Amino acid sequence: MDFWYTFWAVIWYGLLISALIASLMALFSVLADLVRDRSLSGWYKAIWVFFLVFVPFLTTFVYLIARGRGMADRSAESAQRQKDAADGYIRTVAGTSPSDEIAKARALLDAGTITAAEFDAIKANAVGSTRAAPAPAAA
Repeated sequence: MDFWYTFWAVIWYGLLISALIASLMALFSVLADLVRDRSLSGWYKAIWVFFLVFVPFLTTFVYLIARGRGMADRSAESAQRQKDAADGYIRTVAGTSPSDEIAKARALLDAGTITAAEFDAIKANAVGSTRAAPAPAAA
């Protein structure tokens, strides 16, 4: 009898811990969605948060039923904004390739904005920036 009591107690506590973790994940998902939602005014957000603090299980279920369909859309929209921001940052930091610099310089030369000597200098600078540094002389 002692073995079976311990066995079922372990099973029961495992289920309780799983339910607690699942409810906390749902609660934090709802909080994140509230913060992420731009269409909901501040007062409505405050009311939702108030009820989430004092009646967390019931409020989480009501929120998931009432506004659950839009949660995935808002999450995907937020992820897309973050991806676009990261891509834009990478583009600004990465700079341009030598062929892009030469093409831009060629367009400026064709438009008459720069002279042939300036074009050659830009071209030499662009090509020179891709070459490896010479190896040091052996002593």
